[in-house]
This record gives sequence, C-alpha cells and structure tokens, in this order.
Amino acid sequence: MKNKLFIKVCGNKEINNLEKVCSLQPDFIGFIFYAKSKRFVTDKAYIVQPANCNAKRVGVFVNATENEIMIKINEFQLDYVQLHGNESSEFCQNINTIKPVFKAFQINDKFKFTKLTSYLSACYYFLFDTGSKYYGGSGKKFDWALLKNYNLEKPFILSGGIGEEDAKKIKQINHPKMIGIDLNSRFEIKPGIKDVEKLKIFLNELRI
Repeated sequence: MKNKLFIKVCGNKEINNLEKVCSLQPDFIGFIFYAKSKRFVTDKAYIVQPANCNAKRVGVFVNATENEIMIKINEFQLDYVQLHGNESSEFCQNINTIKPVFKAFQINDKFKFTKLTSYLSACYYFLFDTGSKYYGGSGKKFDWALLKNYNLEKPFILSGGIGEEDAKKIKQINHPKMIGIDLNSRFEIKPGIKDVEKLKIFLNELRI
C-alpha cells in the first residue's frame, strides 16, 4: 500500500453511534436504502449531519428506480450514490450525471473483470465486494489474490468481510488502483451499530 486509503464506514443506522464513528474521521459514511437489509435506514434524524462529521454521505441502493434514488438524494443530502445491484452501465451513467456513482460488483473466482469495461465511463469508482443474497454485509471475504487480475483504469474500493485483524494484510496489498476500503459488519455490536473501539484500533493500525 503506497498511499493513504480512503475509509468508508457503511451501514450506519443510529445517530448517536454515528457521531462516535465520525470522531474517527472517516472519509465516507454509508447509509443503506435497501428494505431487505438489516441496516435499512428509516430514521429521519440522518437528514441532519452530525456537527463533528466532515465525511461525505453515500447512499447505498439495490436495483432501485431513478426516482427512488432522487428522493433519497434530496431527503438525506447524499453526496454519492452506491449502486449495489444488477444496474446496467446505462443506468449508472444516468445517475452519475446527478451524483458520483460507486458501482459495486460481487467478486468470486469465476468473475471476469473484463465485463466492467462498459462501466468505465459510467461510474466514479468501482467497489469490489463478496457476493451474498443481501448484496453485501455478509461478513465474508472474497479471495483478495483475485485483485491481481484487475488491470482497468478505474480506481476501486475494497469491501467484503474486512475485520480488525486485517490491517496488516491490507497494507500489504500493492494494487495501484485500490484507493479505499469499506468497513461494515465485522465492526458491529449489532446490525447498524458500530463497535467504535474496534474501529479505532483498526484505523490506528492502518494509518501507521
């Protein structure tokens, strides 16, 4: 790892807990607008950014309509949109003209990175996650050795099962296009509530 990685803490669901997360100075905070997720956000308190929080706000959607996404962008003052379903490159392009898009892909040993070519001009960043029936939040990793097969120009965020024991492994990843990591279920007390002390220890080790 040559450069400082962006930190995204996703799946936040409770405002007091979010204020504590923000004290750790993540670059992005993520809110999930997918009804089947245990971290589905309905709390209108999130409309107001915590006073101590300079992080950019990311809304996570799964196969939502453009109108549904627009409502949440306006209601929750989102800075970025993360598309985590089966959205086409054309759909991503449309949303990307409104807010920058992180497009998530579920990676396994059969995944072909060449299929992402049509998304290169349609997204701001890629996000590589582990496949699950709930489109993320599984707490499981894919084989990070597969990242060596990625040689496109679009930067990516690493997601999927990253835990407190992984700081050293992440620092050893030397992929020129990896610009951030996405933290979620492995740093939780319960779905949507982060273990701030675990996050703090991990981020301190990662940032050394």
